[in-house]
Amino acid sequence: MDFNMKKLASDAGVFFSRAVQFTEEKLGQAEKTELDAHFENLLAKADCTKNWTEKILHQTEVLLQPNPSVRVEEFLYEKLDRKVPSRVTNGELLAQYMVEAANDFGPGTPYGKTLLKVGETQKRLGGAERDFMHSASVNFLNPLRNFLEGDWRTITKERRILENRRLDLDACKARLKKAKAAEAKASCEGDAVPDFQETRPRNYILSASASALWSDEVEKAEHELRVAQTEFDRQAELTRLLLEGISSTHVNHLRCLHEFVESQTTYYAQGYQYMLDLQKQLGSSKGEIFPGTFVGNAESTSPPPATTSPTTVAATIPVVPTVGRAPNPATAVEGALNLNDVKPPASGTRKARVLYDYEAADSSELALLADEMITVYSLPGMDPDWLIGERGNQKGKVPVTYLELLS
Repeated sequence: MDFNMKKLASDAGVFFSRAVQFTEEKLGQAEKTELDAHFENLLAKADCTKNWTEKILHQTEVLLQPNPSVRVEEFLYEKLDRKVPSRVTNGELLAQYMVEAANDFGPGTPYGKTLLKVGETQKRLGGAERDFMHSASVNFLNPLRNFLEGDWRTITKERRILENRRLDLDACKARLKKAKAAEAKASCEGDAVPDFQETRPRNYILSASASALWSDEVEKAEHELRVAQTEFDRQAELTRLLLEGISSTHVNHLRCLHEFVESQTTYYAQGYQYMLDLQKQLGSSKGEIFPGTFVGNAESTSPPPATTSPTTVAATIPVVPTVGRAPNPATAVEGALNLNDVKPPASGTRKARVLYDYEAADSSELALLADEMITVYSLPGMDPDWLIGERGNQKGKVPVTYLELLS
């Protein structure tokens, strides 16, 4: 192999010079060229952007894929430039187990029918989760990853070159300073009157020659300093432009963040709608399976929406009451109920705490205030999502999602 020995020697000399300069700076024996305050602020902003981008990227990956082993496997596939194998989501796997269990228990049994319904909903939830993961990966994770693996690597490379240019510049300054000091010393010795009677009269000639040599060395050091200063200024300007581009990176990441939020909103809205549909399916059969009982949740963490629009994200599971008597076809039409004639049943009434304020839509409904206590009961033929509520002499329909039924 053909080696350029001169280039190797030159590179070794530069490396040694930088190492000496770096060591002397650390020991406080050499001066260091400082960057201006604006440049230092750009460097701090860039480092801050890099650190937080790494943390947000990692935690988003954890959110989308909690299993660390799967994350490592997907990372290896990406590094090997191979297609990541398709995997079922947890919801899809749960749906598969429920369907298989329903087939074993008997799809015609109440439990089997319910398993099939819940399994189908879990499958739809799993599909929505898959779509959300794909959208979040393309619209949010990839831009963050591209910044770290692209722009940031370029910035890091140019910063490293700038640091080398600074070391070269400071080394040239130190070399020029030493050369000038030596030249001044030789000049002082050359100005002395020679003693021609001394045994070595040639000292005067040698001193004059040394002064000329140091003068050449100063000129050479000044030339190297000018070259080093030019290279340093050029590299500093290039690095500054890259660092100022961090602001545009923030704008791009802001847009990606909005897209991530929209994807997450769609995912939760779909999940809410799927569960609402499932709840209605299950609520219609609860009276047959659990006659005379109330089945539902006791607490909710967010106020329920006024409508069931797919874009609504705040989801709660309504409390679905039933009564022990068979529905009477004569009173099955809810719109025909005369609230003034409605009497509470002898049994089946319960106390309920209002979770959220509710404004009545018409005269048949009862307006509610958060944290107040009312009496509720159901009537045959009523929509399972509603109850009759009483507060003193006031009476009207109330949505069950706004209530916490008390025992």
